Order: sequence, then structure tokens, then C-alpha cells
Amino acid sequence: MDLDEPSWETIAADSVLLKAVSNWREDPEKWLEHSIDRLNETVRVNPLREDIEWVENWLQEIGATKIEWFTGVGSAWTLPFPRGKAEGEVKTILSALHETGRLTRQEAVSMIPAIALDAKPGELVLDMCASPGSKTTQIAEHLGGKGIVMANEIANSRINTLVANTKRHGSITPMITHHDGRFIPKVPKTGFDKILVDVPCTGSATTRKNPDVWKKWLPSGGRSLHKLQLELLVKAINLTKPGGRIVYSTCSLDPVENEAVISEILRLDNGVSLTSVSDILVNLPGRSGMTDWPQIDDSGRISKSLECVDSMLAPTKNSIKKELRKCLRIWNDDVEAGGFFVAVLNKSKDYVENNVDYDRFIEAEKVKPDEVNFPQPINSEIEEMILDALGWEEKNLWIRGKSILWSTSKAKEIWESDRSKRSGRTFIPGKRWRPLRVIHLGLISAKLQGRKLERIAGKAAPRMIQNIKHGKSVVSSEVIEKLLTGLEPPAYEISLELNKIRGGHILVEENGDICLPVWIGGRVSLMISEQERRILRAKRKLPIIIKTEEE
Repeated sequence: MDLDEPSWETIAADSVLLKAVSNWREDPEKWLEHSIDRLNETVRVNPLREDIEWVENWLQEIGATKIEWFTGVGSAWTLPFPRGKAEGEVKTILSALHETGRLTRQEAVSMIPAIALDAKPGELVLDMCASPGSKTTQIAEHLGGKGIVMANEIANSRINTLVANTKRHGSITPMITHHDGRFIPKVPKTGFDKILVDVPCTGSATTRKNPDVWKKWLPSGGRSLHKLQLELLVKAINLTKPGGRIVYSTCSLDPVENEAVISEILRLDNGVSLTSVSDILVNLPGRSGMTDWPQIDDSGRISKSLECVDSMLAPTKNSIKKELRKCLRIWNDDVEAGGFFVAVLNKSKDYVENNVDYDRFIEAEKVKPDEVNFPQPINSEIEEMILDALGWEEKNLWIRGKSILWSTSKAKEIWESDRSKRSGRTFIPGKRWRPLRVIHLGLISAKLQGRKLERIAGKAAPRMIQNIKHGKSVVSSEVIEKLLTGLEPPAYEISLELNKIRGGHILVEENGDICLPVWIGGRVSLMISEQERRILRAKRKLPIIIKTEEE
């Protein structure tokens, strides 16, 4: 902010948002006191990585503290500085830890929905509005390598970020799809075990992260999004299996975007009931959902003349008001963080799906094939080639372009399952993705050159090493450390075995602590990112050696 511009405190004190909050709670000044200062950096540690203990020890050494209310898998931490204010070596290591997937930078309250969803290994989960992917990767951590989290995004401009973040994380369970969430096809037709609906919202609770909200927020923004938010939640309920769970969340304070949406769902009686979020997150400070709220105009004042649909109004039935109290409102001053809204809905186990009479059945040979860039199961030729090259008998491998993708058996179940098109009246046999638009799947495990295996992907090597029989060699710690510090020794200096090999290979340290994908030519070269090298050097307290011209 320029020196001649008013401070954020001045802008906030005169904002429409503060006027609106004064109609939602009795002590808006207390909320304001905790809504301006920038948030400290918060991170989530990836429990799927083998070196989680080292990462947590590093966080303790720099003065980070555990977030006590976090009850998900792994751990979450508050760092001793605002986001973007790390300096020196701490900044370097923090960036490397994030880029290598060992931790994820994520606002603390944004971690709440995935904890409330409570995904279990083997389940089929949908993250309906997934980009940038922090919640998707958190769900993947809950799945523990079994099941699928289908991460969906409508915006072309955001889907690349979603793909990049799931690749960074390194889990085999994500599947990236590209649909308008309101029209996601029911594939498989049995539905999802759990769905997260973190809807687009006005972000009125994000002032500590996005101070521009003080200038831009207006109540009309929530009214304009209300219909979309409601339609997304209705669709999620339809896609969920009987007995399944749906979590609805926003980073908004406006009841029109929150309790009003839940109230309308209860009024429609879609076979769902609410579970108290406070019963799930017992250590999390928060407040019950609102049961009454006024309509507010764009000046921040109560107006009885606003034109708004009935679903935006507070409920009149006491039974619905009682249920709304099971929602959870997080205010900035309750948790010294950002604000959030969460509701947990359960679909009745006795819910009876409407039977659809299919008026059209498309024979398999007449179905339009998947797009060429969709992942496809590997054929027998590639399967045999991988078995010969690596002795890897993994059955859940796919191919997309030159990449071999490693996923789970649940992905194959989805691909093989029968499904209907969006109308629900046209039946399509399985063994295809359509009508799903699948952009990415699982973890890139290897690269092909022609019909041969070129190399193992760096992020996949540590996970694959116990399952492959060929394509690896045991070497000394001295060799590993030479490679990590920038030296590229000739193959013959390491062993006669390596001197006979050309191309991609994996080196396994003799004590089993580390494995490194390498390229063997005249010299042995590491095939991992510089960020990965940086972390491995830091773990061993190794110096960086700059190669000379002679070398």
C-alpha cells in the first residue's frame, strides 16, 4: 500500500464488511481486532513420506509449533513468521520441503473440511471444487495409498495448478477431472463414499490473507453465488452413496452463503441429516451455526425491501433451526486464524435411489472413444516390458503419452464400471472414462522412449524400490554423498556392474536409507530435482560442491 493511501485499519473500520458483521454478532469490534494482521505461515506435513520425523524435527528447530486442534493424519504447524517472510536458509529449505511434497503450505482453517470428511483407506472420494489442491492432497493422506480422490475443477486457468500440486505431493490416489461440478456424471453409478463441497464464495473471512476484501466485499456477492452453491451441494448429495458423508464449506462469514444453503437442503428433505461438527472436531474453538439472519444491502445495513429468493431467508421451522446449530462457524478471534464455515451432512442409509429407465443403450463399439490424452491401462506388451526391465508386477499401471502412471485398484474399478450420461437416460458400457474427462491420474512412475523404459521418475523411486527386482544396484554411502554434492563419478569408478549399464537405473544405499534414480552414460548423473537434492543434502549436513571445468 502506498504511503499516501489510508491504512488497512482505516479502510476496515469504514468497510461494508464490518457493518455487515455488526448485524451477525454483538461484538464486531472484537472480531475486527483479530481480522487485520497478516497470518503466520501454516503447513501440513505429509505422513506418506518416509522422512516425516526429520521434517517435524526441522520445524521444531526453527521455532514452529504444532496446531493442537489438528486431528487429521500427519501433523500441522504454525511457523514463527508471516507467509512469505521466511529468510535465508529457512526460506530455502521451506521452499524445497514444499516443492518436494514433504509439506504443504495451507491456511490452518482450510485444513478443517478434510478432517471433518474423515476419508478412510479404500474409499472413493470426490473433491468437487478442488483447485488449487491443498484439500485434495490432504484427503490423499487420509486414504494412505488406497482408494481414489477424484479432484474436479471447472476452470481451465486453475486445473493446471491442481495437476501441479497433486504431482508435487506424490500420492497415487488422486484422479483429476475437468467438469462443471453441477453436471459431474455419476461414474461409477453406485456413487461416492464421501464428497467435499468447498464451494466458490466471496471470501469474506479471508481478510488476514487477502486484505483487498476490505475494499471489495459486498453482500450482493453472496446473493449472486447462492444459487450456484446450492446447486453444487444438491448435486453432491445425488452423487453420494446411501450412508455416505458430504462436507459443505466456505471461507465466508455471510449466512446467505452458509446456513441459508444448508437450511434449504433440509427444507427440500433430500434424505440428509446433519452431524455436529463440534462432535467431530472436539478441540477446535468455534461457534454453532446461526439460526436467524437479516437481509443486508450493499451499504451493510438491514433492508426489508431487497429482492431475494426464499432460500436466502432464515428458516421458520424450529426443527431446521435446531439442525443449523450443528454447523460450525470459525471466527478469526476464536482461533487466531482466518474464518471458515463447515457443515457435515449424512445421507440416510435407507435412502432409496430413483430407478432410471434407460431409453437408450449404446453398444460398446459405437461409443465415441476417450480423448487421446486420457490415461489408458497399459497393454500386455508394455506390461511385459516393465516386468522384464524391473521385475515390477504392479497391476494398476496406466499410460498417458510417454508417462507410466501408477494408481490404485479403485481407478480400474471406475474405468471398468458401467455408467450413464449426464441426462441419466443414456447407458454407456464401461472400460472407458467417458463421460468423465480425466486429465491426470496417480503418480508418474516412469518414462518411456519408444517401446522401451527410459528411466524411473525421481518422486516414484522411493515408493517403488521395495517392489522392483531389477534395474537397481547397491552402492556405498560415499557414492551417494558424492552424487548429492554435485560430483558425477565415472561408472567404472563405482563398480564393474555399473560400467556395463547404460540408461536409467536406481542406486540403493548399502544401509537402505536412500535410493536415487540416475542416468548412466560415461558418468553417473542424478535424475532428481535440485529441490530434492537440497533436502537430501540438508538431512546429511552435506556441503554443496561446484563442479570445475576439468570435472
